[in-house]
Amino acid sequence: MEHNSVIEQMRQLIQLIAKHNHAYYVMDQPSISDSEYDHLFHQLKALEQQYPECIQADTPTNKVGGQALSKFESVTHVVPMLSLNNVFEEDELLAFANRVEERLPNQKIQYDVELKFDGLAISLWYENGVLVRGVTRGDGETGEDITQNVKTIRNLPKILSSRDQPIPQLLEVRGEVLMPKAGFKKLNRHLKKRGEKEFANPRNAAAGSLRQLDSQITKTRPLAFYAYGVAQCIPDNNVDTIGDNLEWLKHFGFENYDHWVVDSIQDAQKKYEQLIVERSNLAVEIDGMVIKVNSLEQQKQLGFISRAPRWAVAYKFPAESKTTEIRQIDWQVGRTGILTPVARLVPIFVGGTTISNATLHNIGEIHRLDVRIGDKVEVYRTGDVIPKIKSVKFDLRLPNKEYELIQLPSYCPVCNSPIIMPEGEALARCSGGLYCAAQRIEAIRHFVSRKALDIEGLGDRWVESLLHLDLLKDVADIYHLHTHREKLLTIEKMGEKSVQNLIDAIEASKKTTLARFIYGLGIRGVGETTARMLANTFQTLDALKAADVEALKKTPDVGDITAEWIADFFQAPHNIEVLDRLMAAGIHWDAPTAPTRQPLNGESWVVTGTLESMGRDEATQRLQALGARVSNSVSSKTKCVVAGEKAGSKLEKAQKLEIRVMNEQEFLDFLAQYQA
Repeated sequence: MEHNSVIEQMRQLIQLIAKHNHAYYVMDQPSISDSEYDHLFHQLKALEQQYPECIQADTPTNKVGGQALSKFESVTHVVPMLSLNNVFEEDELLAFANRVEERLPNQKIQYDVELKFDGLAISLWYENGVLVRGVTRGDGETGEDITQNVKTIRNLPKILSSRDQPIPQLLEVRGEVLMPKAGFKKLNRHLKKRGEKEFANPRNAAAGSLRQLDSQITKTRPLAFYAYGVAQCIPDNNVDTIGDNLEWLKHFGFENYDHWVVDSIQDAQKKYEQLIVERSNLAVEIDGMVIKVNSLEQQKQLGFISRAPRWAVAYKFPAESKTTEIRQIDWQVGRTGILTPVARLVPIFVGGTTISNATLHNIGEIHRLDVRIGDKVEVYRTGDVIPKIKSVKFDLRLPNKEYELIQLPSYCPVCNSPIIMPEGEALARCSGGLYCAAQRIEAIRHFVSRKALDIEGLGDRWVESLLHLDLLKDVADIYHLHTHREKLLTIEKMGEKSVQNLIDAIEASKKTTLARFIYGLGIRGVGETTARMLANTFQTLDALKAADVEALKKTPDVGDITAEWIADFFQAPHNIEVLDRLMAAGIHWDAPTAPTRQPLNGESWVVTGTLESMGRDEATQRLQALGARVSNSVSSKTKCVVAGEKAGSKLEKAQKLEIRVMNEQEFLDFLAQYQA
């Protein structure tokens, strides 16, 4: 028998076995009997034993998967994997179509309509018909190399073959990996029988399976791949539309589930309404549909905006909601100190997952909803959005039952510092910014930043390692790290020189300015300009700590609310403890000089555009040295706008408000008159 004939037989058997594997393992719907399947498998094995030189790389008789990885490598996408803009209502869909039609006047426009899978987008690279790389979407620019894992997906071709189409030299296929409903149920039954934790929903199961470092585990999971487009094809496949591209991919064994080409956006809306009704009967989880301009040439004409194409949109389904009961309320403290109430619920299955927690955002939302412990509430979830409480079922309140009112705690549940919430505000915060463990990372990151204490080398990776070693409980501990040299040397990739450089940078940061130090404390509402105004006004840290709200309000750039935040910060005992430790560690600055009235004192300036002679940071510092307050936005209170090249909307607004504008040369001439 000729080798070409043998290879063709092998390819047919491989594709047939893959099809039946997919039906059995992924869809949980066996398409042939076990004996018929065994017959196909033994046929292939017999051919391979007789003609070992013809064995195909993707044969199912071999075990798929190499050694377990220690981590996934990063890969930069040659063609970025952009995200889609979302629409939720028919009016928004019509607005999308109107924008398309405005850019394509007098052209016939068709739309390709596809299911929006609730899975994970990946990119597949084939060189001369062989799968050489599989990469996750990641952030759109860079993804993770999961090649070993994608090779275990049963309905995904590992080698391209076709009777009527030439094999491209390079083909990049984009698509979605997901776990169909039947396979998901089968997997959970298996996990439950073994006493292992079950997955909450098919998307979590797919994500957890695809990101296994051991591809042998991925191989046991019922994953499926559905193609939705071609990113690159060399040589060009001469296909003109998305729909034809999807049909072309079928020649090579790719599945793309259902898609439809419609002649109008109204037909797309009808398909959307039909899918809402049929959604529960589909074999896969979907959370909407994707609508694309079908013509590839028209796509080129439309182009992109920001990080999304103008020619496509995701039309999301309405959020699914169900009723359950609130058992209790817990308060969580975020990295910036904001308190968020979280409702603990009687578990309920909503939107493809079991929900037992839902956010209530803030105390203002609790008052608006009039929600109480014991209430029946309507909970909704869409996509990966955190579950939320939509409304209280007041008609289900029992007349003889007491429903506990929800109160804002007086003290932080993490560090026991007082909780503050200025009048008129909806957000409550922990006042222990320097001390609170929940705010620790954010406080340290801000304290060491360039415009604060400027500790070079103490980046996020260092901070996380130091927290892991329990060496940083608050910012004051930074100045005691030199006593833990041996522990520092245990951090990965940190040798003697790196440790010494860090210790030297920490020591150098002890000499600073009062303004930098105040800014580094991370007091809410106190940016660089406000910190400098406070330093100029109070001259010493002791005077600032002792200042009451009325004294603070007299400081330029400090309003009523900011004054309260500053006062609350310095009244929190835990913050004072950390401040005392910082001073004891040796942080210092030059003694104050007698304040003089500066020429731009109290004036608000804006710097915008590109300045050739200096950066915007330097321009800001020069203006601040003259007493100006430099703002990021133009308003009626703005004294002057310094406009460099490509100044944009801020310049337009200044001209509209008839505010003085200086170009770069005028600005340099202005500064020159104040130089010694």
